[in-house]
Amino acid sequence: MARGGINKAVVQKARTALLARGEHPSIDAVRIELGNTGSKTTIHRYLKELEAADQGRSAAPIPFSGQLANLVAQLAERLQEEAQAAVTAEREQLASERRGYQDRLSQAEERCHQSEAQCAGLTEQLQVAQQALQHERQVRQQAEVENARFLQANRDLETRLQDRDGQIRSLEEKHQHARDALEHYRQAAKEQREQDQRRHETQVQQLQMELRQLQQTLMIKQDELTQLNRDNARLLAEARQQQKDLHSLQRQLEQRQQTLASEMQTRTQVEQENGALRERCDTLQGEVARLREAKDAHDQQVQNLQERLVEALTQLKILGHPPEDAAPQ
Repeated sequence: MARGGINKAVVQKARTALLARGEHPSIDAVRIELGNTGSKTTIHRYLKELEAADQGRSAAPIPFSGQLANLVAQLAERLQEEAQAAVTAEREQLASERRGYQDRLSQAEERCHQSEAQCAGLTEQLQVAQQALQHERQVRQQAEVENARFLQANRDLETRLQDRDGQIRSLEEKHQHARDALEHYRQAAKEQREQDQRRHETQVQQLQMELRQLQQTLMIKQDELTQLNRDNARLLAEARQQQKDLHSLQRQLEQRQQTLASEMQTRTQVEQENGALRERCDTLQGEVARLREAKDAHDQQVQNLQERLVEALTQLKILGHPPEDAAPQ
């Protein structure tokens, strides 16, 4: 079967060129003249026909039936060449369609990879937000420990103040007893009474001085509690900012889901020819559902953290009222 571009006229032209150069028009010589193209069988057939035609010019005329047979053979060969050309064109069209399908498949796979990368980025952002919340939780726990320590110190100070008040009352009672006793022995022990009075006043002054020191210490502790309240307010503001960031991530995730839904509509046409893409899309939807569940759990953790911070602020506000100062006697 002749290849595209090889016909009897081309072979005749190559044979004429060889004869003009004084070379024998063999099959290999003609094929080389044609640029190493064409089937040797086809070239051999064309050469035989050309040689027969040359011999026929000097011989008797070919009968009409022979001419008709040659014409039919030439028509059959021409039809065979056209059929071969049509088959070649169909094959090229089929190859082009196959390449187009492969290009579409590659584009769909690339979009899937991009979607997977975007989901991975969102997952990483959620992990960063979770780590930040974990850090805020640790800071809040440390603040609670500090609050507990200051509360314990405040209770200790109140206990010491109560002890001092008891000592003062006891001294006042003793003083009253001493005044009653000194009233009876006023004339005999006036000097002793004055010494006891001076000693009592010295003790009272010392106790009042200690009381003032304790009150100053209490004021310092109250200032520290006020600072803790401010730190807790800052932590609450940061937690709210984290919640806003999570809402932003949720909106991004919804946008990605809409994009994925659009990609799913495009991939539906490709799934009819390749089932593997459908499985990958199902896997991607499972990952998105898992991210949504993780986000819901993360929102619940943030809500719990806010409730606990509100409780801590309420307790700190209750404890933030300074106790009534004991007036010196």
